[in-house]
Parts: sequence; C-alpha cells; structure tokens
Amino acid sequence: MSRETGAWRHRGSDDATPGEERRPSRYEFSKVRVRFDSDGQRCVGSLYRPDRPKNPPLVLMAPGFGSEREFGLPVVAERYAERGYAVFSFDYRHFGDSEGKPRNLVSPARQVADWRAAIEHARELDGVDANRLVLWGSSFAGGHVLEVAAGEPHVAAVVAQAPFVDGRSLTLGKGLKYIAKALPLALADKLLSVVGRSKTVPIVGTPEEFAVLNEPGAKTSYFDLVPSESLWENETPARVFLSLPGYRPVTKAEEVHCPTLVITGEHDEIVSASDVESAAAKLPNGTFVRMPVDHFDPYEGTAFEESLGHQFAFLDRVLGDE
Repeated sequence: MSRETGAWRHRGSDDATPGEERRPSRYEFSKVRVRFDSDGQRCVGSLYRPDRPKNPPLVLMAPGFGSEREFGLPVVAERYAERGYAVFSFDYRHFGDSEGKPRNLVSPARQVADWRAAIEHARELDGVDANRLVLWGSSFAGGHVLEVAAGEPHVAAVVAQAPFVDGRSLTLGKGLKYIAKALPLALADKLLSVVGRSKTVPIVGTPEEFAVLNEPGAKTSYFDLVPSESLWENETPARVFLSLPGYRPVTKAEEVHCPTLVITGEHDEIVSASDVESAAAKLPNGTFVRMPVDHFDPYEGTAFEESLGHQFAFLDRVLGDE
C-alpha cells in the first residue's frame, strides 16, 4: 500500500503568461505526495493521477543533473496527466524533499538505485497500470533511464530527451585544463568525506566560471528552471568528477529492448548530438529524433511543444489505447 497525502487541484485557465508554458485547464487531476525507501533512506515524490482513464499508463520521471523535481518537471507532468497518463516524479536522495547528506550529492550509482526503488514502489501504486510503465528522463536522467531500462522486464517504453550517454566523452571534451583543476578538487572532497565534510563546486556557471556545467548559456537556462521560492543551492560535492568519466549509459544501449524514443538537439553544447545519435543507433527498438535546438530549449516555447508532440505520438503508438 502506498503512502500518499494530497488534494485535488483544478486549473481554471489555459492562458499562459509570457515566458510560461500552457498549463492544463478545465481538466481535473490529483497531485499527491508519495514516499518510498531507497537503500534505507526516504525518497519523496509527486504522483499526478488523471481522472481518466480508469487505469492509466504510468510515467516515471526524475530531474536532471543537480536538479530537483520542481525544476521544469511539473509542467511536463501536468501535460502528460492532461493526456491521460499518470506521472510519478521523484527527488533523488540528497536532493529536494528526499533524505540524504551531504546535500546535492550527485552519485550516478545512487541515483540509478533510486530509479530501481521507484520502479518497485510504482508497482504497488493503486489506480495506475504499472504494466504500462514508461521511464522518462532528460539530460542526466535521460542517461539514467537507458541504464535502468537495460534488462528491466517491467518497462514498457522509454523517453530520453537530450540524454547524457557517455561520461568519458563529456569529460575529455572539457579539455586538459579543466580536468587538471577538477581532479584535485575531487580528491580533496573524497578525503574530506571520510570525516563527514565536503568540498563543493558550482553545479552550473558561465564559461568564465569553473562549474560542472559551464557551457555558453547553461547558467541562465538552468536558473530559469529553478522556482523563485526554491532553497536550492548551486553547489555539489566535487567527488562527482571521479564518478562521471566512468558512467557510460551508451554501453547498455544494446540491452534496452523496449521501444525507446531518443530526442537530441543539433546545437546541444552540453551533450554531444553525435554521441546521442551513436547511442540511439545501438538500441534494438529505438526511434531517434534530431531537433534544431540546444540542450535547454525543449523545456520552453515551440521546442517544448514539438518535443511533447514527438513523445505523445511515440507513446500512443507503442502503448496503444488499452
């Protein structure tokens, strides 16, 4: 039995203010708080349940690199709910409402474990069809959904938007000067972790700043996703530089047998479009879409609508109208 709290919500207008995406209107759906355990720690998420159909397919989603589930995901979840999908979005351990210290620790292994724990919990949820489970991820989470879906029999489909597929390629692309600065910081943080302390680095910055993500435009676009009331801090323990190079979801692509949609941006400066295309080519049942956008464009405006259109057309085809 799942543990949920919440109330019904209704959107009364489909007019979006400038700079905001259209939110569903004249359509009621529930949004409840859901808790589950991952390796003995509490994770917290939100379950969006549409009022129709009776047992909707379930879309499981989590945020991108260093993010929380309130960063850009609610509007995606609401549009999916409007379409008749239940959505379960969650915060990884160390982020948002979930437990875990130090805060904002990015650990690929722990986050993948959180995905697996969320899948197990999703199978216990009432009023959804867990046999039609979709994994949805963008950016870092886009890599996670490929990693998790590999050999996972309970996944019906995968949607990976601008997915992180190859940490080795990304790290080498940063250049030797960047790596030479990152490695000592990572080692210092690893040593400090023994005594429960951290050496942090910015998650996102400008090209002139040292940060995990410092590509042109990344800082502005990332902060556009952060709610104004958020208490999130732009920092993560530097040990992440030790785990990123070895995290390569591309190596699992051949094991992802469920229908998989991969969307990439031609102008993505964070995740190489060619790397994403190479990973998509290895999928046994993959659909690849290349859009003339950058890494963050699919979160807003025309690119948001176009990406959603591809996603809905894909899922309508592979899941059917059961």
